[in-house]
Amino acid sequence: MPRTSASQDRLTDLKEFGADPGALHADTYIPKNFSKNGPLVVVLHGSTQSAEGYDLGSGWSALADECGIALLYPEQRQRNSPVSSFNWFKSGDSRRGAGEPLSIRHMIEQVVDDHEIDPSRVYITGMSSGGAMTSVMLATYPEVFAGGGDYRRVTLPQR
Repeated sequence: MPRTSASQDRLTDLKEFGADPGALHADTYIPKNFSKNGPLVVVLHGSTQSAEGYDLGSGWSALADECGIALLYPEQRQRNSPVSSFNWFKSGDSRRGAGEPLSIRHMIEQVVDDHEIDPSRVYITGMSSGGAMTSVMLATYPEVFAGGGDYRRVTLPQR
């Protein structure tokens, strides 16, 4: 997706992250004050949104600057969903080892490795379809997350 001038310097394309069976895009935000072994928050946008738009509207990158946390923004592509919704309701995109969940898992692995993130401090959150995909991720990869939730509640994964 093309960047607006306001967000051009904030988010960075995650160009490579292993297999991408869900055909997703990803952006990252690593604040200047991020410390080795710091935390990562995976932020999933809602339907009709983009990673860039959700970042600008939600203030996640401002919070990352304040708290020194890394952000990963998986992003749906319109070719997968006309309204840019994560496909949490499709069987191929709602199970471990397949589709969008596997793409997001590979994104997390790449960002953890690239930025020396503490793998025990990975969290996930989302809104709308991103909130539903958050639940899918917590259910299918509970060992990856220290916690997560949608904009209404927080869940600790069962390990």
